[in-house]
Amino acid sequence: MIVRELELTNYRSYTYCRLQFDAKMNVFVGENGSGKTNLVEAIHFLSLARSFRTSEDQHLVKKGTTQTRIKALIEQYGVTKTVDIHIGSGGKKILVNFKPIVKLSHLSDVLNVLVFEPRDVMIFDDSPKVRRRFLDITLMKQSSIYFEKIVQYERVLKERNDLLKHPHIDLEHLNILTNQLIELSEPIVTMRQTYLVKMNDVLAKIVGLIKGEAFNVNLHYVPYLEPGTNFLKRASVLFEKNVEQDLKRRTTTFGVHREDFVVVYDNQAIASFGSQGENRLVALALKLAPYFMIDDHEKRPVIVLDDVLSELDEQTQQRLLTFLEKLQQVFITTTHYPTRRHTQYTIQENTITRRL
Repeated sequence: MIVRELELTNYRSYTYCRLQFDAKMNVFVGENGSGKTNLVEAIHFLSLARSFRTSEDQHLVKKGTTQTRIKALIEQYGVTKTVDIHIGSGGKKILVNFKPIVKLSHLSDVLNVLVFEPRDVMIFDDSPKVRRRFLDITLMKQSSIYFEKIVQYERVLKERNDLLKHPHIDLEHLNILTNQLIELSEPIVTMRQTYLVKMNDVLAKIVGLIKGEAFNVNLHYVPYLEPGTNFLKRASVLFEKNVEQDLKRRTTTFGVHREDFVVVYDNQAIASFGSQGENRLVALALKLAPYFMIDDHEKRPVIVLDDVLSELDEQTQQRLLTFLEKLQQVFITTTHYPTRRHTQYTIQENTITRRL
């Protein structure tokens, strides 16, 4: 899939802009605050109808205006589709080929975007919630079944937590919701484990190519319960053991919403023993790995790398750029670009000039 054209109206700092893009590399060059990250944020928004910078859609609307529009032409299998998203006081309106989408998950079928941003360097030091979010979003884009299961799980979890906060808890109702959580959690745990095992096959290879030497790194899944025989029965026993804690804390303290994964480098957690540079490279490789886990080249995602070159030495920068040249379509933001290769867009005070 390729983003051929992007049109923004009253989006963040842009009153209006319309850009055509090439396959392969597209580089936005400008000083901090010039508006380059706004462009890649809009590209990513087309994939999930969600920003990687804010949870508030109204922050995307240019100050002094009441609504914004993000429109793009997406090419896949030689067919061009239009994605058109309007955001205003009444919420979001999402059209694909001028028709409202039935499910939000359908957006990722039209455009899948992987994004790396500066704060991702801290993913291994951050809370388990951040790592779960990365895993969930990645899996949701690749599996409609996972998308449906995780949405259902979160809905039941909210209902169970609301019940636990009630002054008079109906224990029979609580038991029904607990069983629903357990049933939904089995496929979630299985799919998470399978996906992380597959990711291990490509993660070390990516780091090695960018670093220029072999790198021993592995992902270790930390499920609330190992998948396998009698999962439902074993999960019921564990939930029963935790019910008193749930009643005391008035929240669900146990389940897939508390899981995590650990990245191990040379048999030690990279968060504690890896250097800043190693953490940065592995975080980048982690974000890029899902690209290589899709066999159909036409379905491979667009890559967005925000400020990816900073703090990398010149040799590593060149190895990274050589690696990225092999991918289908990549968008990079940077304050300085070390080569004249690739299509570049110079941005100054939200004015964009294309330079080949």
